Amino acid sequence: MANKWLRPEVYPLFAAVGVAIGICGVQLVRNICINPEVRVNKENRAAGVLENFAEGEKYSEHFLRKYVRNKSPEIMPSVNSFFTDPSKA
Repeated sequence: MANKWLRPEVYPLFAAVGVAIGICGVQLVRNICINPEVRVNKENRAAGVLENFAEGEKYSEHFLRKYVRNKSPEIMPSVNSFFTDPSKA
């Protein structure tokens, strides 16, 4: 009975679901730990709405966003330029 779910054809499905759960877990931990709008302990919740623009800017401008800011929004730029730029053909 256990061999029914452990076939090799099911491994990619397990991997995809595992990666999705991992991404969700990382995002959850990131939001709980460093999001300026999430307050877990009672003292911080009692503070009300804070004007913490610098902390919010630091949270929203993370490494990945800074890295892709000046990049072209293409998956394969060389293939795209080959098919769209007639001077390179």
